[in-house]
Amino acid sequence: MHWYVIHTKPRQEQRALLNLEQQGYECYLPMVTIEKLRKGVLSVAEEPLFARYLFIRLDVSLSGKGWGAIRSTPGVSRLVTFGTEPAKVDDRLIEALRAQKDALCSQPQRLFAQGERVLITDGPFVGIEAIYQMNDGESRAMVLIELLSKPTKLNISPSSLRKIS
Repeated sequence: MHWYVIHTKPRQEQRALLNLEQQGYECYLPMVTIEKLRKGVLSVAEEPLFARYLFIRLDVSLSGKGWGAIRSTPGVSRLVTFGTEPAKVDDRLIEALRAQKDALCSQPQRLFAQGERVLITDGPFVGIEAIYQMNDGESRAMVLIELLSKPTKLNISPSSLRKIS
């Protein structure tokens, strides 16, 4: 038995996982906890580590289940292949991902990091670059802007900030 990669339809990883498991397949969908802005409010959400992909363990011998049922499963787009060969994944990679699961889900990945340069996209300071300091309560962020050649603290909604690449 080997691990393979399934490409899912957009934002249907959970649906594909559930449907494949109900058919008796062993699957793995690594998840990560992240901060997101939803309707202007900072919230914590759990998302797939690899968007649109999940892993499936298959027996490709003649006694194993075929590929046909996988292709017609709701939520599944296709089995990832290289040419005509399905993409095999080493068992050690799956084991390493499972071992890291606690680290990935315990502490959410922050939307903004302390010291990161951001751009203010709304309000009276629109277009000004700032340095992100920290979250200030549930719905505000603290940033530093340069005002009259002096660093000044500013509390602002996280939805009014954008990362500068």
